[in-house]
Amino acid sequence: MHILLSNDDGIHAEGIKTLAHELRKIAQVTVVAPDRNRSAASSSLTLVEPLRPLKLDSGDYCINGTPADCVHLALNGFLSGRVDLVISGINAGVNLGDDVIYSGTVAAALEGRHLGLPAIAVSLDGRQHYETAAKLVCELVPKLYEGLLKRREIININVPDVPYEELKGIKVCHLGHRAAAAEVIKQQDPRGEHIYWIGPAGLAENEAEGTDFHAVKQGYASLTPIQADMTAYHSIRALQDWLKSE
Repeated sequence: MHILLSNDDGIHAEGIKTLAHELRKIAQVTVVAPDRNRSAASSSLTLVEPLRPLKLDSGDYCINGTPADCVHLALNGFLSGRVDLVISGINAGVNLGDDVIYSGTVAAALEGRHLGLPAIAVSLDGRQHYETAAKLVCELVPKLYEGLLKRREIININVPDVPYEELKGIKVCHLGHRAAAAEVIKQQDPRGEHIYWIGPAGLAENEAEGTDFHAVKQGYASLTPIQADMTAYHSIRALQDWLKSE
Protein backbone atom coordinates (compact mmCIF):
# COMPACT_ATOMS: atom_id res chain seq x y z
CA MET A 1 0.00 0.00 0.00
CA HIS A 2 1.22 3.49 -0.88
CA ILE A 3 0.08 6.14 1.61
CA LEU A 4 0.24 9.91 1.10
CA LEU A 5 0.74 11.52 4.50
CA SER A 6 0.13 15.20 5.23
CA ASN A 7 -0.91 17.44 8.14
CA ASP A 8 -1.56 21.05 9.10
CA ASP A 9 0.97 21.44 11.94
CA GLY A 10 3.83 21.47 9.43
CA ILE A 11 6.52 19.11 8.21
CA HIS A 12 8.57 19.36 11.43
CA ALA A 13 5.70 18.57 13.83
CA GLU A 14 6.16 15.63 16.16
CA GLY A 15 2.79 14.15 15.23
CA ILE A 16 3.55 13.63 11.55
CA LYS A 17 7.04 12.33 12.30
CA THR A 18 5.68 9.75 14.74
CA LEU A 19 2.94 8.63 12.37
CA ALA A 20 5.28 8.40 9.38
CA HIS A 21 7.70 6.25 11.39
CA GLU A 22 4.97 3.80 12.40
CA LEU A 23 3.21 3.69 9.03
CA ARG A 24 6.46 2.86 7.26
CA LYS A 25 6.45 -0.44 9.14
CA ILE A 26 3.35 -1.51 7.20
CA ALA A 27 3.32 0.55 3.98
CA GLN A 28 5.18 2.78 1.56
CA VAL A 29 4.73 6.36 2.79
CA THR A 30 5.29 9.65 0.98
CA VAL A 31 5.10 12.76 3.16
CA VAL A 32 3.98 16.02 1.56
CA ALA A 33 3.23 18.63 4.24
CA PRO A 34 3.22 22.40 4.76
CA ASP A 35 6.57 24.04 5.45
CA ARG A 36 5.13 25.67 8.61
CA ASN A 37 2.12 25.50 10.88
CA ARG A 38 -1.06 26.04 8.88
CA SER A 39 -3.62 25.13 11.53
CA ALA A 40 -7.24 26.16 10.83
CA ALA A 41 -6.47 26.71 7.14
CA SER A 42 -9.57 24.65 6.34
CA SER A 43 -9.80 23.66 2.65
CA SER A 44 -8.22 26.81 1.25
CA LEU A 45 -6.07 26.52 -1.87
CA THR A 46 -3.26 28.90 -2.85
CA LEU A 47 -4.17 30.56 -6.16
CA VAL A 48 -2.26 33.87 -6.14
CA GLU A 49 1.31 32.59 -5.88
CA PRO A 50 3.21 29.51 -7.06
CA LEU A 51 3.75 26.46 -4.89
CA ARG A 52 7.38 25.45 -4.39
CA PRO A 53 7.94 21.85 -3.24
CA LEU A 54 11.21 21.27 -1.38
CA LYS A 55 12.64 17.80 -0.98
CA LEU A 56 14.27 17.31 2.41
CA ASP A 57 17.24 15.08 3.24
CA SER A 58 14.76 12.58 4.70
CA GLY A 59 13.12 12.22 1.29
CA ASP A 60 9.96 13.95 2.51
CA TYR A 61 8.54 17.05 0.81
CA CYS A 62 7.42 20.37 2.26
CA ILE A 63 5.41 22.98 0.39
CA ASN A 64 4.82 26.69 0.95
CA GLY A 65 1.08 26.16 1.04
CA THR A 66 -1.92 24.84 2.90
CA PRO A 67 -2.73 21.23 3.79
CA ALA A 68 -5.21 21.09 0.91
CA ASP A 69 -2.49 22.46 -1.41
CA CYS A 70 -0.18 19.64 -0.37
CA VAL A 71 -2.66 16.87 -1.15
CA HIS A 72 -3.95 18.58 -4.29
CA LEU A 73 -0.45 19.02 -5.69
CA ALA A 74 0.72 15.56 -4.70
CA LEU A 75 -2.20 13.79 -6.35
CA ASN A 76 -2.57 16.03 -9.37
CA GLY A 77 0.73 15.43 -11.11
CA PHE A 78 3.54 16.03 -8.62
CA LEU A 79 3.92 12.43 -7.44
CA SER A 80 4.46 9.60 -9.86
CA GLY A 81 2.90 6.21 -9.35
CA ARG A 82 -0.32 5.17 -7.68
CA VAL A 83 -1.40 6.39 -4.24
CA ASP A 84 -3.86 4.14 -2.41
CA LEU A 85 -4.75 6.11 0.70
CA VAL A 86 -4.46 9.63 2.13
CA ILE A 87 -3.84 10.11 5.85
CA SER A 88 -3.64 13.48 7.60
CA GLY A 89 -2.17 13.95 11.08
CA ILE A 90 -1.39 13.38 13.83
CA ASN A 91 -2.79 16.77 14.82
CA ALA A 92 -1.75 18.37 18.11
CA GLY A 93 -5.22 18.82 19.58
CA VAL A 94 -8.61 17.32 18.85
CA ASN A 95 -10.83 18.02 15.86
CA LEU A 96 -14.26 17.37 17.33
CA GLY A 97 -17.69 18.62 16.31
CA ASP A 98 -17.58 22.01 14.61
CA ASP A 99 -13.77 21.89 14.55
CA VAL A 100 -13.97 19.93 11.28
CA ILE A 101 -15.16 23.07 9.47
CA TYR A 102 -11.91 24.91 10.24
CA SER A 103 -9.44 22.07 10.58
CA GLY A 104 -6.57 21.88 8.13
CA THR A 105 -6.04 18.29 9.26
CA VAL A 106 -9.54 17.31 8.20
CA ALA A 107 -9.23 19.46 5.05
CA ALA A 108 -6.19 17.50 3.83
CA ALA A 109 -8.18 14.29 4.13
CA LEU A 110 -11.18 15.88 2.42
CA GLU A 111 -8.97 16.93 -0.49
CA GLY A 112 -7.90 13.33 -0.91
CA ARG A 113 -11.56 12.34 -0.90
CA HIS A 114 -12.32 15.02 -3.48
CA LEU A 115 -9.62 13.57 -5.73
CA GLY A 116 -11.11 10.11 -5.49
CA LEU A 117 -9.12 8.40 -2.75
CA PRO A 118 -10.14 6.98 0.62
CA ALA A 119 -8.84 9.18 3.42
CA ILE A 120 -8.36 9.36 7.18
CA ALA A 121 -7.78 12.35 9.49
CA VAL A 122 -6.32 11.69 12.94
CA SER A 123 -5.94 14.02 15.92
CA LEU A 124 -4.68 13.67 19.49
CA ASP A 125 -6.31 15.30 22.51
CA GLY A 126 -2.98 16.79 23.62
CA ARG A 127 0.71 16.81 22.73
CA GLN A 128 2.28 13.89 24.57
CA HIS A 129 1.23 10.39 23.53
CA TYR A 130 1.49 10.58 19.75
CA GLU A 131 2.60 6.96 19.74
CA THR A 132 -0.85 5.93 21.00
CA ALA A 133 -2.58 7.52 18.00
CA ALA A 134 0.07 6.21 15.61
CA LYS A 135 -0.28 2.64 16.85
CA LEU A 136 -4.06 2.83 16.66
CA VAL A 137 -3.96 4.13 13.08
CA CYS A 138 -1.60 1.35 12.02
CA GLU A 139 -4.00 -1.21 13.49
CA LEU A 140 -7.04 0.37 11.84
CA VAL A 141 -5.68 1.08 8.35
CA PRO A 142 -5.74 -2.51 7.02
CA LYS A 143 -9.23 -3.08 8.45
CA LEU A 144 -10.71 0.20 7.25
CA TYR A 145 -9.10 -0.03 3.82
CA GLU A 146 -10.74 -3.37 3.13
CA GLY A 147 -14.14 -1.99 2.23
CA LEU A 148 -15.01 0.38 5.07
CA LEU A 149 -13.34 3.48 3.64
CA LYS A 150 -15.61 4.99 1.00
CA ARG A 151 -14.28 7.22 -1.74
CA ARG A 152 -16.66 10.09 -1.03
CA GLU A 153 -16.22 10.04 2.74
CA ILE A 154 -13.39 10.33 5.22
CA ILE A 155 -12.96 8.81 8.66
CA ASN A 156 -12.18 11.40 11.34
CA ILE A 157 -10.32 9.85 14.29
CA ASN A 158 -9.73 11.54 17.65
CA VAL A 159 -7.58 9.85 20.28
CA PRO A 160 -7.27 10.56 24.02
CA ASP A 161 -3.81 11.71 25.08
CA VAL A 162 -3.02 8.64 27.20
CA PRO A 163 -0.55 5.73 27.00
CA TYR A 164 -1.79 3.05 24.61
CA GLU A 165 -2.49 0.55 27.37
CA GLU A 166 -4.84 3.08 29.02
CA LEU A 167 -6.95 3.56 25.89
CA LYS A 168 -10.39 2.13 26.70
CA GLY A 169 -11.30 1.23 23.14
CA ILE A 170 -12.95 2.69 20.07
CA LYS A 171 -16.42 4.13 19.53
CA VAL A 172 -18.16 5.08 16.29
CA CYS A 173 -19.69 8.52 16.87
CA HIS A 174 -21.47 11.42 15.26
CA LEU A 175 -20.17 14.97 15.54
CA GLY A 176 -21.05 16.98 18.62
CA HIS A 177 -21.32 20.77 18.74
CA ARG A 178 -19.36 23.60 20.30
CA ALA A 179 -20.66 26.83 21.73
CA ALA A 180 -19.62 30.05 20.00
CA ALA A 181 -15.92 30.85 20.15
CA ALA A 182 -14.58 33.25 22.75
CA GLU A 183 -14.27 36.93 21.86
CA VAL A 184 -11.19 38.11 20.04
CA ILE A 185 -8.28 39.22 22.22
CA LYS A 186 -7.29 42.85 21.72
CA GLN A 187 -3.71 43.96 22.37
CA GLN A 188 -1.25 46.64 21.32
CA ASP A 189 1.95 46.07 19.40
CA PRO A 190 5.20 47.90 20.37
CA ARG A 191 4.21 50.80 18.11
CA GLY A 192 0.90 51.30 19.86
CA GLU A 193 -1.20 49.85 17.05
CA HIS A 194 -4.13 47.62 17.92
CA ILE A 195 -3.75 43.93 17.09
CA TYR A 196 -6.20 41.10 17.55
CA TRP A 197 -5.89 37.39 18.26
CA ILE A 198 -8.65 34.94 17.43
CA GLY A 199 -9.98 33.64 20.75
CA PRO A 200 -10.08 29.98 21.82
CA ALA A 201 -12.70 27.60 20.50
CA GLY A 202 -15.98 27.40 22.37
CA LEU A 203 -16.66 24.72 24.95
CA ALA A 204 -18.61 21.62 24.04
CA GLU A 205 -22.32 22.44 23.82
CA ASN A 206 -23.47 18.98 22.78
CA GLU A 207 -21.29 16.27 24.30
CA ALA A 208 -24.05 13.75 24.89
CA GLU A 209 -23.45 10.03 24.66
CA GLY A 210 -22.93 9.08 21.04
CA THR A 211 -20.93 12.21 20.17
CA ASP A 212 -17.22 12.35 19.48
CA PHE A 213 -16.82 14.72 22.46
CA HIS A 214 -18.30 12.16 24.84
CA ALA A 215 -16.20 9.26 23.55
CA VAL A 216 -12.86 11.06 23.89
CA LYS A 217 -13.81 12.47 27.29
CA GLN A 218 -14.54 8.93 28.49
CA GLY A 219 -11.16 7.65 27.27
CA TYR A 220 -12.20 6.13 23.94
CA ALA A 221 -10.92 6.91 20.46
CA SER A 222 -13.75 8.28 18.31
CA LEU A 223 -14.33 7.30 14.67
CA THR A 224 -16.68 9.57 12.73
CA PRO A 225 -17.47 9.17 9.02
CA ILE A 226 -17.66 12.60 7.38
CA GLN A 227 -19.01 13.63 4.00
CA ALA A 228 -18.62 16.93 2.18
CA ASP A 229 -22.33 17.24 1.29
CA MET A 230 -23.47 19.92 3.74
CA THR A 231 -27.08 19.98 2.55
CA ALA A 232 -29.55 20.25 5.44
CA TYR A 233 -31.91 17.67 3.97
CA HIS A 234 -34.37 17.94 6.86
CA SER A 235 -35.06 21.57 5.86
CA ILE A 236 -35.67 21.05 2.15
CA ARG A 237 -39.37 20.23 2.52
CA ALA A 238 -40.00 23.29 4.72
CA LEU A 239 -38.35 25.57 2.16
CA GLN A 240 -40.29 23.97 -0.70
CA ASP A 241 -43.57 24.45 1.17
CA TRP A 242 -42.68 28.07 1.93
CA LEU A 243 -41.85 28.75 -1.73
CA LYS A 244 -45.17 27.26 -2.88
CA SER A 245 -47.05 29.42 -0.41
CA GLU A 246 -45.34 32.53 -1.74
